[in-house]
Amino acid sequence: MSEYSFHLVCLHCQATNRVPAARLSAAPKCGKCGQALLTASPHELNAQTANKVIQKNDVLTIVDFWASWCQPCIMMAPEFKTAAGQLPQVVFAKVQTDKYEQAAAPYNIRSLPTMVAFRNGKEVARQSGALPSNQIIQWVQSLQA
Repeated sequence: MSEYSFHLVCLHCQATNRVPAARLSAAPKCGKCGQALLTASPHELNAQTANKVIQKNDVLTIVDFWASWCQPCIMMAPEFKTAAGQLPQVVFAKVQTDKYEQAAAPYNIRSLPTMVAFRNGKEVARQSGALPSNQIIQWVQSLQA
């Protein structure tokens, strides 16, 4: 990867795309399936896609680890979606830990909800507990600086 391009995994077909930095704000599309690479809403990841998206994306990727039985997780879901809509150059994804335990296990998730920020396959920050959208946005923006 050159310093002027980023790898982005398509959340629809899992193809890895190389996107020039100058095109990140121009709604890039997947070269394989034609779907948008950066969407305004979180995408559900499963056991197979979670690792690839986390490891291969060069752009900031925020993953919400949650469970269906967790009330704070359910309360935060619309807030996470709102934040995703406000930060179009960040990948927002969700992993349902009670359905895909093996996808969450490598990241030592101890409480729910937990948002983990990844860049270039490495964890750069994490935030546990339910947050309103404005605090999620503020947290993510602090990681972009």
